[in-house]
Amino acid sequence: MIKHLLPEEIDHEKWDACINASFNGNAYALSWYLNFAHPEWEALVEDDYNSVMPLPVSTKYGINYILQPFFIQQLGVFSKSNLYPEKIKDFINALPPKIKYLNYNFNIHNKLDVLGLDSRKNKNYMLDLVLDYRSLRSNYNDNTKRNVNKAHKNKLQLLKNIKPSELIKLFRENKGADISTFNDEDYKNLERIIYMSMHKGVGYIYGVYDAENQLCAAAFFLRHLNRLIFLFSGSNEIARENRAMFFLIDSIIKNNSPSPMTLDFEGSNDINLARFYKGFGSTEAFYDTLILNRAGFPLKNILNTYFNKIKRH
Repeated sequence: MIKHLLPEEIDHEKWDACINASFNGNAYALSWYLNFAHPEWEALVEDDYNSVMPLPVSTKYGINYILQPFFIQQLGVFSKSNLYPEKIKDFINALPPKIKYLNYNFNIHNKLDVLGLDSRKNKNYMLDLVLDYRSLRSNYNDNTKRNVNKAHKNKLQLLKNIKPSELIKLFRENKGADISTFNDEDYKNLERIIYMSMHKGVGYIYGVYDAENQLCAAAFFLRHLNRLIFLFSGSNEIARENRAMFFLIDSIIKNNSPSPMTLDFEGSNDINLARFYKGFGSTEAFYDTLILNRAGFPLKNILNTYFNKIKRH
């Protein structure tokens, strides 16, 4: 039996036990992470937390809707037992009627196409670190090898656990200055996520400093079980010249191999980013986005117009 639970009804201890025991559990679905990324999240729970589905419900103008929260790539159905397509459909059918619009990313193990649902496929790139570093590096493409070699000639230095504010500032003053995706509250949420993950010993920020000891690139990695997620990064023009980001990723691969860890590049549908990630020998994985508009006319058209203007990853 699948029940819809409001925030105050969710047992966080049982919830996290389910996520950690699920074969497809990920860090985004842990209660502490959801609390920062989307406070007051709701949930669908089967039986005694045998299978769960987080619902980041929002309300505006009296309309309840779900948009994929920033800094959460994949959610969907998580289960401690076998996860058949029919179960995923049962969870989708159990979405509370109050939710009129949904734009939601399921995880890579929730295949919506077999259910006949009209969904959008998104690319992710992942690299198993079970081989030794020399073997992994041999799988880099020629362009990545050249850039890594150039980076190592630029007297770059990698330092661990720089301040979250330094990473966020680096992003905001460079790529962030050209986009309007995130507002001040989004950046605050990200900073809280990073601080909490570092407090829990599962979050790490690595910074690359140039020969003049200036920070030019940085990245936040989140670890959950055997997965290391490349969750957020920032770099400046100097980093593009000295190949600092190539140096950073190559260093992460070297420092974590051989191990049972998987480096999760967290995307991307962007051609240039995909090329960068693929260059390190990573393989493609796909996850689905489901978009549902359950409102009646004329609200249905209004919601389509409104939410199509809002960008989500």
